[in-house]
Amino acid sequence: MKANPTTFFAHRRAVRPAASGRPRSGFARRLMPLGWGVASLACFIAAWELAWAAGWADPLLLPPPHIFLRNFASQAQYFIPTDVIGETSNTTALKSLAMTIVATTLRVLSGLVLGFVCSVAMGVAIRYFRLFGNLTMPTITLLAPISPIAWLPVAIFLFGIGNAPAVFMVFISLFFVMTVSTIIQIDNVCRTHLNVAAVMGATRAQTFRHVILPAILPSLFMVLRMNLFGAWMVVLVAEATGVGSGLGQVVMLARNTFNSSLSFFTMTLIGVTGFAFDVALRIVQRKVLFWVPNNGLGK
Repeated sequence: MKANPTTFFAHRRAVRPAASGRPRSGFARRLMPLGWGVASLACFIAAWELAWAAGWADPLLLPPPHIFLRNFASQAQYFIPTDVIGETSNTTALKSLAMTIVATTLRVLSGLVLGFVCSVAMGVAIRYFRLFGNLTMPTITLLAPISPIAWLPVAIFLFGIGNAPAVFMVFISLFFVMTVSTIIQIDNVCRTHLNVAAVMGATRAQTFRHVILPAILPSLFMVLRMNLFGAWMVVLVAEATGVGSGLGQVVMLARNTFNSSLSFFTMTLIGVTGFAFDVALRIVQRKVLFWVPNNGLGK
């Protein structure tokens, strides 16, 4: 009698690892990572301030945090976006600061989502359709070593000036790495699980949905997190070409005007925004990969 694949998948869901038997952490345990983060940042700032107090750091070249953070209003005025002909928008400095951060964040988010979906689909198609894989894999291997920065002229030629080149740069920085990673993860799926699914009569689609996809998603999310910081670097370069807004344009303005305080102020915003982005991605990771123990998702 042929086994029912539905029974197999129901049993597989039933035997998922239970939550850890350790006692639930208290309020102090939850605050411990935050405390270590504050301590680490305080040590870094203290060393910087001590170097300034001792005269080792020139305040014109390496202004300490208390200098480039105290004049918030004067720094925020540089975040007012300009249009193509250089006319400033009629917005307040604080609102412009928020709009600039949101604009850069949305470009990174759009590029990462597009890159993740397209690369996973490409990797699956390469492994599931032999002819398609034979035709595309050599080209992907050829293009993968090219730096994302080298694609900047191509992005401008294809999309002109605006949001599209920045999104494309983030997309291209993730696409090839994630495609190759998807192929590797599919090849490394436990053969025992695949054989059991085949014995239970699972179709190709059921095997992919219930065996392959849950097996490769944890590693793919880790690759996504590792490429998150590279995506921020790439989008800043793309914005510096004349998008009209964004943190990258402000960094270029600080460089052109030799404004070190503005440069470090913008770098602080980039660091805080990137950190918050990583925290949000970890929360999404825990929600999506609900069957993976917390200690297997990274901290």
